[in-house]
Amino acid sequence: MESTVKIPETSLWANRKCLLICAIVAIANMQYGLDSAAIGSLQAMPGFLEVFGYKDPTQPSGYAIEGTFQRLIGSLLTLGAFLSSLVAGSFAHFFGRKVALWLACVLNAVACIIQISTTDKAAVYVGRLVLGLANGFLVTFSNIYTSEAAPAHLRAVMVALFSEWVNIGSIIGAAVTNATKNRLDKASYQIPLGTLFIVPAFLAIGLFFVPESPRYLLYKGKNEEARQALQKLRGDSLSTSSFELEWVEMVKGIEEEKHTANTIGPLDMFKGTELRRTLLCYGIIATQTGAGSWFIISYSTYFMTVAGLSTDDAFKFSVMHTCLGFIGVNVGMYLMRHIMGRRSVLMTGAAAQGLAMLGMAVSATVAYGTVSARNCVIAFTALYQFSYNAFVGDATYPTATEMVSTRLRSWSVGSAISLGYILAWLTGFCSPYFINPEDLDWGAKYAYIWAGSNLCCLVFFYLCVPETKGRTLEEIDELFANRVSVRDFKNFKTKIVAEALRDVKGRAPGSEKLATIEHIDKV
Repeated sequence: MESTVKIPETSLWANRKCLLICAIVAIANMQYGLDSAAIGSLQAMPGFLEVFGYKDPTQPSGYAIEGTFQRLIGSLLTLGAFLSSLVAGSFAHFFGRKVALWLACVLNAVACIIQISTTDKAAVYVGRLVLGLANGFLVTFSNIYTSEAAPAHLRAVMVALFSEWVNIGSIIGAAVTNATKNRLDKASYQIPLGTLFIVPAFLAIGLFFVPESPRYLLYKGKNEEARQALQKLRGDSLSTSSFELEWVEMVKGIEEEKHTANTIGPLDMFKGTELRRTLLCYGIIATQTGAGSWFIISYSTYFMTVAGLSTDDAFKFSVMHTCLGFIGVNVGMYLMRHIMGRRSVLMTGAAAQGLAMLGMAVSATVAYGTVSARNCVIAFTALYQFSYNAFVGDATYPTATEMVSTRLRSWSVGSAISLGYILAWLTGFCSPYFINPEDLDWGAKYAYIWAGSNLCCLVFFYLCVPETKGRTLEEIDELFANRVSVRDFKNFKTKIVAEALRDVKGRAPGSEKLATIEHIDKV
């Protein structure tokens, strides 16, 4: 019989203070949902097309948009996000997570002002690029912060707040664009773009009440500030002895990382055991694009109008799909918390998403141009939105951010998100060629590509991604340092928590009270 020491798994209610702090930081991701809903819908809105498009009586809406402009307003946002995510590691090394998020708020506000106030396409391009720079920092640092701040057993839920806020932003964006879609003046698109001020306003104020990441502070040698930050995050969720155990484990883990590494820089991501961790992080983030999410998110409303739906119906179904995605997010959070591990969630999602894409493509092949094919597009898009948000969309950031070491997390996650943005840019740039009637005019048959891509994601999840549910970040460091295989990851017995417990007992009088620490006996 072997005994495994474990920090107690307290409830969400007991950790309500940490949950609130993580929710404040994660609101940064709402911008992604707001912008995706707004830009995706504006491309089918007569008021927007009257200014930036041209009249085309052959289209259901009476207007069309140039393929070049359509591609650039999406791809420039992605380019900006790629650039800012790429430098995230260097920025975080000197300034930390909070300062990066404040800077993103400023850039965000500037970008909104540019886009709302202009009718010039060149200025729109500049605004999209600046907004992309802001979005890169928002996504990267909000997810890094929540992964470092959350308790191990609740990390999946708190990092998955990313998906929660994205979908809330999408619902708000879809509702606003639905309310303004029939206006023919500039306000029809200026009002939806104005919602992009919501995130920088709330986040900039909320960050004054959020402590810096305790793990970042420890790495900078600010031990007392780090301890105070952890105390603020944990509140009264842990007993004194349990808090001390978590603190000592965190200190030991970071000291061990410092001892084994003489440098902290981007090239370290590709050395020794860090190479495996970096490649896993890259692969997991890349599956967001590989799942086909950027195609569905960016072009679903436009895609449905091309398939023959009226503008009104396309907007209504877009809102419905977004609401299904929000339900999916909450289903996925429950599954990760109570029923399934990260790996199982990811594999289930890849299979479900691939089948939804395949169904969409087959229906367009066998019944092209019919009402049945159009209805299949609506139905399979709905199934995809639910499946993606419940599984891959929910689990990728929790899994990717915990794959990498604390000392390299800002570099690894930042560069991984940059890779994701490159792939998203390729999707955004190439998709119009496939779906636009002026180009290849594949329509829903484009989904064949994404069905095959989801199959590749499924194979990757099965062969490469280890199960990390319930592990502290320091335990995960130990597992990778010991080169534990994917098959053995789940059941491997780590030593760092037990060593931390011995340290705590050795330095604290009255250590018999540490019996409150949970012990799990394995036969």
